[in-house]
Amino acid sequence: MSNFQNTSNKMTNFRWLICAMLFFATTVNYLDRQVLSLTWKDFIAPEFHWTDDNYGDITAIFSLVYAVANLFAGRFIDWMGTKKGYLWAIGIWSLGACLHAVCGYATEHVVGIHSAAEMVAATGAVASTIAITSVYFFIAARVVLGLGEAGNFPAAVKVTAEYFPKRDRAFSTSIFNAGATVGALVAPVTIPSLASYFKGLGVGNGWEMAFIVIGGLGFIWMGIWLFMYKHPSENPHVNAAELAYIEQDKHEEEAAAAASANEKEEKKLSFLQCLKYRQAWAFAIGKFMTDGVWWFFLFWTPAYISDVYGFKSDSGTAQLLIFVLYAITMLSIYGGKLPTIIINKTGWDPYAARMRAMFIFALFPLLALFAQPLGAYSYWYPVIIIGIAGAAHQSWSANIYSVVGDMFPKSAVATIIGFGGMAGGIGSFLINKGSGMLFTYADESQMAFMGFQGKPAGYFIIFCICAVAYLIGWIIMKALVPKYKPIIVK
Repeated sequence: MSNFQNTSNKMTNFRWLICAMLFFATTVNYLDRQVLSLTWKDFIAPEFHWTDDNYGDITAIFSLVYAVANLFAGRFIDWMGTKKGYLWAIGIWSLGACLHAVCGYATEHVVGIHSAAEMVAATGAVASTIAITSVYFFIAARVVLGLGEAGNFPAAVKVTAEYFPKRDRAFSTSIFNAGATVGALVAPVTIPSLASYFKGLGVGNGWEMAFIVIGGLGFIWMGIWLFMYKHPSENPHVNAAELAYIEQDKHEEEAAAAASANEKEEKKLSFLQCLKYRQAWAFAIGKFMTDGVWWFFLFWTPAYISDVYGFKSDSGTAQLLIFVLYAITMLSIYGGKLPTIIINKTGWDPYAARMRAMFIFALFPLLALFAQPLGAYSYWYPVIIIGIAGAAHQSWSANIYSVVGDMFPKSAVATIIGFGGMAGGIGSFLINKGSGMLFTYADESQMAFMGFQGKPAGYFIIFCICAVAYLIGWIIMKALVPKYKPIIVK
């Protein structure tokens, strides 16, 4: 018997180490996702002659693959189990991240060019061929990345449901979800610098090694997870007091499910069964309306700073701007705590408290309506506003994930998360594809909108869409599920 098990009077806190692992996995997840957005404009595009539309195609296809994979990722995690499922997910996405590094060499081989310098110097039809060919290779790498990354949140939310009682799930979710912010925070001060460093050493154009170094972090995480994770009831580092705390909702869940004295295995929901529940659709619509906003900020902010204000991604000013932006989004760690505060003060059920908190978070993105107009006075204004909107998104995200754990049995959590993730991915596909097309058109035609011209006009339009998305999503969710109603799978 371990020392942890012998300690009967003092509760162990191993669940927070598990939460830390989820945090680091999510951090790696977003670092891998950010390498392309931080290198394409200044390192990759000159080599492959990309336009905004080309980049929009790559990010849109990634979003679509991520969406479809989410539909199956939840079922895969439920089937494989938390430990093995998470290992498979991060292994696949880390491989996909590293595969980006060979896209340049593959393009050279197919086009018949012998160096990156020749590709940069190419013009006319050859340049178009390089662009199209390279886009296909990058899409292939993004497909592998998307297939793996789709498993992160279903697995992480399932672990949270296993290791935390309902009252703590939003807070623990906000902690691991903050990994997305930390990944986005660390990325701008590391990835362009890595690319510049390796370019200076003459290792390709630098961006290749950035993908390999960041992608390799996932394999390190896998080694730690392999030896660390066990179900709470089987984990020697979880004593009886902590296990009792983790399982404090067990009696309530059994009563709600009208369980018999002999414990029965929970049935899993099929995809078609998911469609019968308004709760599933409420979650899916909430994700559809809002996930694309975060992904737009994630994928396009470096290009926005470069296009509108002229700062390259490896410049000190650009790195500082993006760092400050995501430092502001770190405020989201308190977003998961707000429902607990509301519950303690009002005695409301978790769903009511969460919806009240989500309404509050839905109001902050409205500031994005002023991002572009205020940018005429200083580039700091849009950066700060995007940071506030990002913090609101992450707070919203932590709570909308926890809604699933509140309403669905544990056996169905990953499946519903996957269903909602698919909806969020479709929303992300639409906003990324639309943004790429809009920015290319706005630049070529010098489109005018509300006093802005060219790309600034295009960005203003997208900012307006981002601003109202959360409030619309909240209204639809509240209309579908006005009150707390847990799902019982028979």
